[in-house]
Amino acid sequence: MKAVIAQFTNKPAYEKALHWAKLISVTGAAQVIVQAVGFASGILVIRLLPTQEYALYTLANTMLGTMTVLADGGIATGVMAQGGKVWQDRTKLGEVLVTGFDLRKKFAVGSLALAIPVLLYLLHHHNADWKTSILIVLALIPAFFTALSGTLLEIAPKLQQRVVPLQKIQIGVALSRLALLSVSIFALPFTFIAILSAGLPQIWANRKIRKISSEYADNTQPVNLEVRKEILSMVKRLLPLDIYYCVSGQLTIWLISIYGSTAGVAQAGALGRLPVALTLFTVLVGSLVLPRFSRIAGERTVVLKQYISIQVGLLLLSVAIVGAVALFSNQILYVLGPQYLGLDSELIVMMAGSVIGFMAASSLFLCTCRGWVMNPIISILVSIGAVVVGLMIIDVTTLKGIFWLNIFTSIVQLSMNVIYGLSRILKLRTSAS
Repeated sequence: MKAVIAQFTNKPAYEKALHWAKLISVTGAAQVIVQAVGFASGILVIRLLPTQEYALYTLANTMLGTMTVLADGGIATGVMAQGGKVWQDRTKLGEVLVTGFDLRKKFAVGSLALAIPVLLYLLHHHNADWKTSILIVLALIPAFFTALSGTLLEIAPKLQQRVVPLQKIQIGVALSRLALLSVSIFALPFTFIAILSAGLPQIWANRKIRKISSEYADNTQPVNLEVRKEILSMVKRLLPLDIYYCVSGQLTIWLISIYGSTAGVAQAGALGRLPVALTLFTVLVGSLVLPRFSRIAGERTVVLKQYISIQVGLLLLSVAIVGAVALFSNQILYVLGPQYLGLDSELIVMMAGSVIGFMAASSLFLCTCRGWVMNPIISILVSIGAVVVGLMIIDVTTLKGIFWLNIFTSIVQLSMNVIYGLSRILKLRTSAS
C-alpha cells in the first residue's frame, strides 16, 4: 500500500494538484476573511446611515468605480501583459511598472475632470446641498488615487505568485476599514465620513505592497518608450470599452437615479452590496488564474484546454452561487434590514445578473491578460445593441426590470467574449507547426 501511495504522490499531476490546492486554500481562506469583514462593513453602513445618506453613498461609490475604470483605461491590463513577458527580469519589469504609473497619473487627472461635475449634479439632483456634495467629492479623492496605485503595485507580486503577503495586507485593510467605520459613523452618520473611513487604510496597504513589489521590479528605472507604445496600443483598444462599461456596468444605478426615487437608489445600493461576495472569486481569478494563463506558452492545445477548464469552472461556480442565494434569500434580506424585506425575487434576479457579469468580465480578462483585445467598435456596437433591444422588450421602470436588463446584456457580453477568446486561441500554432 505504501508503495502504491508513494508512486501516486510522486506523479507530476499530484504535485500540481497539491500546489493548486495550497494556493487556492491560502487565497480562499484569506479572501473569506476579507469579504466577511467587508460585508460586515457594508451592513454597518447600510444600517447606520439614514436612507437619504445611503442613497448619496451609493451614488458616490458608483462614481468612484467609474472614475477608477476611466483612469485605468486598460493601463493595468497592458502592464500585466507586458510584465508577463519579462516577469523574471527585475530591471525590465521595473521599466514596465514605471511606465504604467506615468501613464496612470495623466489618465487620473482627466478622469477627475470628467467625473466630478457629473457626481455633483447627481448628488444635487437627490437633494444634497452644496456643502455636503463638496465634502463627499473631497472624501472620494484619496480613495480614488490609492485604489489606482494599488492595482499597479500588485502586478509584480502576482506575477511572482507572492499570494500570502498580499492576502495578509488585504486582511489588514479590511479590519482597519471596519474599525474606522465602527468608530466614525456611530458618532457621525454622514456619507463623506463613511467614504473617508473606507479609503484611508489603503494608504497603509500601498506602502506595504510597494515594498514587496520592489523586490521584483526596480522602480528607479526610467520610462520605456517602447513599453509605453505597447501599453498605449492596448489602451486605444480598451479605453472605448472601458468608457462603455462605465455606463453599462452601473446601468442599474444610473437608471434608478433618473427614473426612480431616492429610496429606489438606496434599495439598489443595498442589494448591490451582496455581490461583494463575488469579489472573493474575482480575486482568486485575478491572483491565481490570470497571471498563469498569461504565462502559458502560445501552443494551441495547451491554451485551449486551460481556457475551457476555466470556463467550465466559472459556470459551475455561478450556478452554485445563485442556488445558495435563492435558498437563503429571506435570511440575506433580514441581514440588510427591515426596510429591504420583501425584495426576494429582486435579490435572486440581481444575483443572477451579477454572476453572469462576473463570468463575462472573467472571460474578457482571460483575453486581455494575453494581449488579445477585440476591436472596440465591434464590441461596443454589439453591447449597445443589446441595451437597445433590452430597453425595447423589458420594463425598466421597476427595480426588477432593471435587473432583468442586466441579465440580458450580460449574456450578450459573455457570449461575445467567449467566442472571441476561442477564435484567438484557434489561430495559435500547434505543437507540430
